[in-house]
Amino acid sequence: MSTVETRNRWALGIGTVGRDMVYALVSLYLIVFLTEVLDLSDAVMWWVGWMVLAARLFDAVMDIVMGSIVDNTRSRWGHYKPWIFVGVIASSVLTLLIFTDLNLDDTQFVAVFALLYLLWGLTWTMNDIPYWSMLPALSLDQRERERIGALAKIFATLGLFSVVVAIIPVTNALGGDARAWLLFATAVVAIMLVGQMVTLVGVREPHLSVEQEKITLRELASVVLKNDQLLWTAVSMVLFMTGYVTTTSFGVYFFKYAYGDEGMYAPFGAVLGVAQLTGFLIFPLFRKRFSRRTLYTGATATIVAGYITFFFAPMDMLVIGIAGMLLFMGQAFVVLLMLVFITDCIEYGHWKLGRRNGAVTFALQPFINKVGAALATQIVSVVVIVSGINAAATPQDVSAEGLLLMRMAMLVLPLVLIVAGYLIYRAKYTIDEAMYDRIVADLRARGQLSDSASASAS
Repeated sequence: MSTVETRNRWALGIGTVGRDMVYALVSLYLIVFLTEVLDLSDAVMWWVGWMVLAARLFDAVMDIVMGSIVDNTRSRWGHYKPWIFVGVIASSVLTLLIFTDLNLDDTQFVAVFALLYLLWGLTWTMNDIPYWSMLPALSLDQRERERIGALAKIFATLGLFSVVVAIIPVTNALGGDARAWLLFATAVVAIMLVGQMVTLVGVREPHLSVEQEKITLRELASVVLKNDQLLWTAVSMVLFMTGYVTTTSFGVYFFKYAYGDEGMYAPFGAVLGVAQLTGFLIFPLFRKRFSRRTLYTGATATIVAGYITFFFAPMDMLVIGIAGMLLFMGQAFVVLLMLVFITDCIEYGHWKLGRRNGAVTFALQPFINKVGAALATQIVSVVVIVSGINAAATPQDVSAEGLLLMRMAMLVLPLVLIVAGYLIYRAKYTIDEAMYDRIVADLRARGQLSDSASASAS
């Protein structure tokens, strides 16, 4: 392993800590901030829910456009770093504005929130697409990509679950009001800025492919739509992420209204964080002995066992904790597999379509996350309103029917979506290890990979 490979692996990974802290804060807890802290009315929350869905879906489509912009970028700092820098600065400012109580009336709030949230999504895309697009640009070797991805996901998990564990006790200790949440958001944003500077300074990008003409907007759709393996991966993983994020987003509501002790959410989050970290840490060991398809099957079976255990579990932290560990260990494997499936689609698209569009192809990864988060947020918003949770003054005000609706949306619907995603993958995804090796060898024979790419893949 070269010094550059080691440096790139760690510099990219460290940059995910703060990013995932901010993303967790917005994607998982913005709805909690609006309903439990700002205490918005049901009427306003209906508007907010649909605006968040529309903004995220629009932003997800813009991911593909941003991918083409990144692929077309030519600068002394490369394709990725200029956009990473601009995006992180802009999204930092907008994150703080979103978690600021501007003391607006309902109409003003809806208008201002819509603008801020849309801008936040677009500026996050400016950072997110080039950031993750750097991963496949650092190596053509599948195992090295898996190592880079695993380390990045370990750091991302540390960031995500530090927010999960800390947000309720820390904001409550600071007073539990909007000011407390803004202080928490400020600390998270500061960590993101430091981590991103490590990535910008530390990563050294090798030259993996020969130079090609810039892609036009007219060609953009064909790059995505004609890559059948990429499309099936996207469909499969949108279903998975919608289910996963839906379950995760109900966490605070479950412990406050169903379990009856909001304070247990933090230790439960710590258990989930350990489970997910364990999954990322042991993945390379399992990968040495099993194929990706076998690992996906085993991970899905583990997730199914976790959901069934959780649904029928009594309100006992030991049983719920075991269910959560099964869910998040399996989830860690699937998320990492999703990452490497998409990276392999870059070479597949290069081989099939005759040109390499790394950023456009890898833009499907944040596209998947955003569509999944958008659908999950809307599911949670609707259920929180219809179940009576948003209007409840105390946990006792929520009916048994309302709690059952929440449990069905939290545990049964996600299970159906995740299993559907797995079945689509098994039926349609064909890039195994042997096929990938043939693709790279063919690209090399065509002269479409540079010398450094050949060295990286060897």
